[in-house]
Amino acid sequence: MSHFSGDFRRPESAKSRLKDLLLQKDNQLCADCGAPDPKWASANIGVFVCLKCSGVHRNLGTHISKVLSITLDEWSDDEIDAMMEVGGNGFANSIYEAFIPDGYTKPGPSASHEERSKFIKSKYELQEFLKPSLRIIPNNSSKTPEEPSCFQNSSKKSEGMVEFMGLLKVKVIKGTNLAVRDMKSSDPFITVTLGQQTAKTTVKKKNLNPVWNEELMLSVPQEYGPLELKVFDLDTVSSNDSMGEAEIDLQPMLTSAMAFGDAEIYGDMQIGKWLKSDDNALIDDSAVNIVDGKVKQEVSLKLGNVESGEVYLELEWMPLDQ
Repeated sequence: MSHFSGDFRRPESAKSRLKDLLLQKDNQLCADCGAPDPKWASANIGVFVCLKCSGVHRNLGTHISKVLSITLDEWSDDEIDAMMEVGGNGFANSIYEAFIPDGYTKPGPSASHEERSKFIKSKYELQEFLKPSLRIIPNNSSKTPEEPSCFQNSSKKSEGMVEFMGLLKVKVIKGTNLAVRDMKSSDPFITVTLGQQTAKTTVKKKNLNPVWNEELMLSVPQEYGPLELKVFDLDTVSSNDSMGEAEIDLQPMLTSAMAFGDAEIYGDMQIGKWLKSDDNALIDDSAVNIVDGKVKQEVSLKLGNVESGEVYLELEWMPLDQ
């Protein structure tokens, strides 16, 4: 059904290192709740986690835990090296759970969201189970650590936990006719923000019609607003230059998905639509479809606050129980 083209994959040799690490015995269970077959990881902490725990990690912010999918996300060499350096769940837990009090029970695979959130926040953000001499005093900085947080003293900020209801996969397909910000071209990258979470694409050097085909993941809180998209030109000397922005209304997609429930029991069909209007950035009406048992939406956007530029996305809704 998709009319967008192109594919973007990491070399198999890089991903194979990660998969080999995942096969180790300690890494075949979620580091936090013990659920089998984890498919997510915190790249800067160095642990493998299940879907439910990955959502709680996302709520901590990327300055504490940068969550990536083992199979869906693009991993940098530095991120894979960081996971290899830690060695996985066994070593990380020997640090983060070294001082769990006697009688304290970790949440299990069937734990509630509240139990899971309390434990993960205590473990990684508040560092209540670390050896006292290793604990980091938090402040208001939100810089992302460049090394695994097992080994680095990084600044952290305290944020309230937000209950989420699922994940949103944002596939950034391409940009066209983007604005010139350097001499004759630009070095564009895209950020998407939902609440306190922000994810970004790689930078495309000297390209006004970049093709990304990159998948970004965000957790969707119970009280969600629009998805904010911004395009920037990378500037290594001064601050990055703006190349436009747009907002995506998630309500048509999420309302339709909730109304139909389990998408896997339906055949391919349209279940909703976000209509183009003078008040939004849509180039064309954006249909919400069930495709192969998944809720998807193709979105074509005309960038605002800029002289030119369009961006093409594919959204996919992943409910918590999927």
